[in-house]
Formats: sequence, structure tokens, C-alpha cells
Amino acid sequence: MTFVIAARQGPGGSPSRRRDQHDFTQACSAAIAGSNLAVGPGALVAKPAIDIDQFRVLPGRRLTLERHDPTNTFPFDAKAGMRRLLQRRVRRLYELTELLYAQNRWAVLFIFQALDGAGKDSAIKHVMRGLDPKSTQVYSFKSPSSEELRHDFMWRCMKSLPERGRIGVFNRSYYEEVLISRVHPELLEHQRLPKRLMNGHLWHDRFDDIKAIERYLARNGTVIRKIFLNVSKAEQRRRFLQRLHDPAKKWKFSVSDVNERLRWTEYMAAYEKAMCATSTPEAPWYIVPADHKWFTRLAVAAIAIETLESLDLHIPVLSHREHRALRHAKRRLRAR
Repeated sequence: MTFVIAARQGPGGSPSRRRDQHDFTQACSAAIAGSNLAVGPGALVAKPAIDIDQFRVLPGRRLTLERHDPTNTFPFDAKAGMRRLLQRRVRRLYELTELLYAQNRWAVLFIFQALDGAGKDSAIKHVMRGLDPKSTQVYSFKSPSSEELRHDFMWRCMKSLPERGRIGVFNRSYYEEVLISRVHPELLEHQRLPKRLMNGHLWHDRFDDIKAIERYLARNGTVIRKIFLNVSKAEQRRRFLQRLHDPAKKWKFSVSDVNERLRWTEYMAAYEKAMCATSTPEAPWYIVPADHKWFTRLAVAAIAIETLESLDLHIPVLSHREHRALRHAKRRLRAR
């Protein structure tokens, strides 16, 4: 899919008209530097953009993961040229994080959830870790420690929230407590909850608590976007086998990964319930196709860019007093 912006000049055009066309092309090329547009022979061609709304889980709608295709790569047909496009998208993301840090008004939190083998680490590495380290914080949440189990299920994540002017990335999160704990309810015993709270309302109560906290954070300037990487069972199997055949990746594999595959249907049901119950206007879920890693990375970058661009970020405007202080500092530097 391409969009032709500049018309082609036929061979009979006059030299002056050809010069005008050349000047126009050069001007447009300068104007679109760093964007998705590329200059073709005689025409300006725009690469199609990913419509992230197709991945968004609408609040209050029934969710069925079977209707979300893990192999979807629309609007792209092939991987060719996608690495360069991702590099441009990451550069744009870097520019936005610089503005976020400079403005120092908003905090942004990206939450990644997925089954093992879906590519969370890969997506975070290729999209987020190229950003300015002073404005980006990445946290990976493994099995809770004994100290964390002595607190409420949100505690360990709440103390890792990003500050204003920074992006926080959660590789897994408090959502594990309505996902893996729901598939393995025996894990709740380690949390030592009062018996009367271990009732049929536990999961709904946790959904309500999560929504309340996310609403509170949103009202205090933390923008939350939650991303589920949707990998197919067949692709997960292929990646697991690849790990077992690659000496450099064998350490990533655990026998428990095979056991968890036997509970695939239970996990899908848990994810459907959790995303359906907690996708809100202020903290939406996105179901990103994950069978093709190159597309997953582009989609994650598109979500991150659109999120930051919605914040109207800009370089802070200095006051008259601040300008006067800078002029005074400049005079002092020149005097020495």
C-alpha cells in the first residue's frame, strides 16, 4: 500500500517545469525527514501506518481471543525494510521521551503481559531499551519474594512506578495475581489472606481494586497503556523447540513451560476475563499479534508513539526571570 503525493512529470515537460518539480521534491524531502515518508523516483511515497485502534480492547465489550489473529501483519505484507522503519520509529520515540523528561509533567507506564515465548523481552529490548536511560525505567517481575508475599498483591509494583517525566516499563506486573494465580489458585495460600476473603468474589474484587488504582494514577498524571502479546500455541511450540536446539538459548527454557502449555485454554480464559474487566478509557489494553516479532516491535512502537504524542509534549517555556538568570550566567562564563 502506497500513497503518491507528488505527480510524475512526463518526458515532454519544459526545463523550467522540471526545475520547479525538482525544487518541490527537495522541499518535501526536507519537510518529511524522519517520518514514514520516502522519496521514490519522481514521486513521494508514504509507508502505511499501523492503526493501533484495531488492537484496542473496548471497555464493556465481550472479549474472545480466538477472534484476534496472532499472525496479523496488516498493513504490511513482508518483513523487507521493516528494520529500517523500526529504527526511524525508535528515533521518534527517543525524541518524545526527551520532551517528556524536559516537560516533567507526565509519567507513562507500559505494562507487558504474555505467555512464555511470546517475545516480551525482545519487544522491550528492541523498542524501549534504545531510549534515553535517564527517562526510562524497566522492571521485570518474577515470582514474588517472601517479603513481597507479606504485603498486598499490588505493593511490589506500586513502589516501582515511574516518576514524572519518565517512562516505566513493567515486564509482567500485578496482573499476574489475576492470571497465573487464577490458573493456579494454590498460589494464594502463600499470600496468607484471611479465610473470609477467599471467596467467590476474590477475582472481581481484585479487578475492581486494579481499576480503582489505575484510575487514581491517571488522575494524578500517570498515563497507563497495557499490552498483551498474543502468540499462537503453534508459534510458542516452535520457539520453545528453537531454544532447545540453540545452546545460547537453552537457559531460557524450563520444563514447567511444557506443563503450562497443557493449561493453554485456562490461561486464555483468564486473560480474556482480566482484559475485559480492566480495559478502561484511561488504561486500555492492546492485543498485539506476536507470531511475527518484526511486526510486534513495530506495533509496540506505534502504541508508544501515539501515547506520547497525545500528551502535547513541548520544551518548557522559560519565564522572564529564568531568561535573566541565564543571561547573567552567560556573562559570568564569558568573563572568565
